[in-house]
Amino acid sequence: MKKATSYDGTSIAYFRHGSGSPLLLVAGTGAANPIAWPAFPALETHFTVYTIDRRGRGDSGDGPAYAIEREGEDIAAVIDALGEPVDLLAHSFGGVCALEAALLTRNLRKLVLYEGVPIPGAPMFPQGVAGRLQTLLDVGDTEGALTLHYRENAGMQPTEIEQLRSSPAWPERLATVQTIPREMQALEEHQFDPERFDELETPVLLLLGGDSPQFVIDATETVAAALPNSRINVLPGQQHIAMYTAPSMFVDAVLEFLNEPV
Repeated sequence: MKKATSYDGTSIAYFRHGSGSPLLLVAGTGAANPIAWPAFPALETHFTVYTIDRRGRGDSGDGPAYAIEREGEDIAAVIDALGEPVDLLAHSFGGVCALEAALLTRNLRKLVLYEGVPIPGAPMFPQGVAGRLQTLLDVGDTEGALTLHYRENAGMQPTEIEQLRSSPAWPERLATVQTIPREMQALEEHQFDPERFDELETPVLLLLGGDSPQFVIDATETVAAALPNSRINVLPGQQHIAMYTAPSMFVDAVLEFLNEPV
């Protein structure tokens, strides 16, 4: 484990695995460290894979004022600490943070966002979910809160949730539940401004589950239109967690993009 110091002085832990060109993985809300992904072993045969404990999780520190911008600064700080061009693969909420990081560092080679895009102009979460989630946390029902988040906020199907629940990383996911309310609030307050990305030259791949909900499809298409050098790759038959449900398909899509010359 190594640590990078973010812009506000927060210590951010990151970990190195495998060998090859550098690839940084960033997980989303309610997610464990990406080392738990079934797709991870295949990735580390091709890359030097770095994983990050996002702020408030694991071995990383935290700051007094939370915002998506701080998370973007954390990711950029880790990338710059590596001292060479880095590919970045981010999932779900981690993708929103990764987009912020892309504006802060010159050491980003390529960016892969798997359903990690803001939803311009649309309500972020179903009405009442934040209150129900907080009620579950107040009575210590972390499993209920995490399941509610996946079902209502992420739009995941029962089969996907059960697959996560049966994975060895489920206890680690439960340990991150306390960060969900603040990340929900941050997303509600976050404003996606396409003009900020007008000059982003970094190649971007937007991964999208072929069976994902329409609001995710719409958001992905909207953000793709705002990024000058981007394209969408649809994963047939998948939804929000292809790194679990179809790891070979997921890895193949990532490799095809990252192995193309810049």
